[in-house]
Amino acid sequence: MSMNLHTSTQDKMKLVKTAWDKAPAGPKKDAALTHYQAAETAMTAKNDPDCLKSLDAATKALA
Repeated sequence: MSMNLHTSTQDKMKLVKTAWDKAPAGPKKDAALTHYQAAETAMTAKNDPDCLKSLDAATKALA
């Protein structure tokens, strides 16, 4: 089960990164980058819950 969670986390990382890449420059993109970097750190630490939380925050920042 954790493998499926990890896979979905990786998929969400890709989706958020794509959205970030397409976003126009500005404060929203800067804020999203901070959250995305936190998600990368959490993923490296194999902390999927924190990673997903940071990805959600990045998505909100881009909205």
